[in-house]
Amino acid sequence: MYEVIRRDEIVPNIHLMVIKAPGVADKAKPGQFVIIMPDETGERVPFTISDWDREKGTISIFFLEVGISTAKMARIQSGGKLYSVAGPLGIPTSIDKLGTVILGGGCYGIGAIFPIARAMKEAGNRVISIIEARSAYLLYMEDSLKEFSDRLIVSTFDGSKGMKGSVQKVLTKLIDAGEKIDQSYFIGCTFMMMKCSNVTRSHKIKTLVALNPIMVDGTGMCGCCRVTVKGNTKFACVDGPEFDGHEVDWQELFARKSLYLKEEAMAYQTYR
Repeated sequence: MYEVIRRDEIVPNIHLMVIKAPGVADKAKPGQFVIIMPDETGERVPFTISDWDREKGTISIFFLEVGISTAKMARIQSGGKLYSVAGPLGIPTSIDKLGTVILGGGCYGIGAIFPIARAMKEAGNRVISIIEARSAYLLYMEDSLKEFSDRLIVSTFDGSKGMKGSVQKVLTKLIDAGEKIDQSYFIGCTFMMMKCSNVTRSHKIKTLVALNPIMVDGTGMCGCCRVTVKGNTKFACVDGPEFDGHEVDWQELFARKSLYLKEEAMAYQTYR
C-alpha cells in the first residue's frame, strides 16, 4: 500500500495528489508516468508524474475526476492509502539545449508540462510556456511555471484572464509575430494536441505530444494503448508516451478513446 501524503482539489475537478513512493521518486524523469490502482478491485489508470522529491521519497500527480477509479482517488484524504503505484513507466523526455522551446498544457497537462519546463530551462533553453483553461478559476501552477519559464502566457476560453482563446491561438500568434521556435511540446486533451500539431506542421517546427490512449498494463503486453504513428503500430506505454505530433493518426486515436464512453459514463453515474 502507498501512503497519500496530500490530496487537494486545487481547482474544480482537478486534484493534486502527493504519494509516498520512494522507488518511483528515485528513478522518475520528465515525461514519465505511473499506473495507479486505488484499491484491489480498481482499474489500472495512467497518470503523468508532475513532480518528485527524491529526499522525501514522494511523487506528485494531477488528475481529473472522470470515472469510478478517479472518483475513488478523489475521496482519499491525507494519510489514506493507494493499493498500487507502478512506475516510472514510459520513455523519458529527451532534454537537450535546443534554443527556444514552446510548452503547451491544458487541464491535467498544465501540471504535466512542469517537469519538462524545469528540465529544459536547466539545460539552458529559452522556455515559453502556454497554459489554457475554460476560465480563470480553472488555472493552476502559474507561479511554479513562471519560475522555470522565460515567458508564461495564459489563455482562457472566456477571456477572464490572459489572452482569450486557446493554446493553439496563442501559438499561431507567436509564429505570426516571427517567434523562432526550435521545438514544441504539448500535453492535454487530444483535440488541443492535434490542433497545435496542425499549426506547427506547415512551419516545420518539431512537435512532440504525450498521447493518452486507453491503457491497461503499461508494459506493452495488452496492446490496448496501440496508436498508429507514421503508418506503424506503436504502444504508447513502452514506445511513448511521446510521439511526433505530425505523424500521429489522430482520427484513429479519437475513435479508440471513445470506444467505451457510454459504458464509462453509465458506470460513473451509478457508482456509489
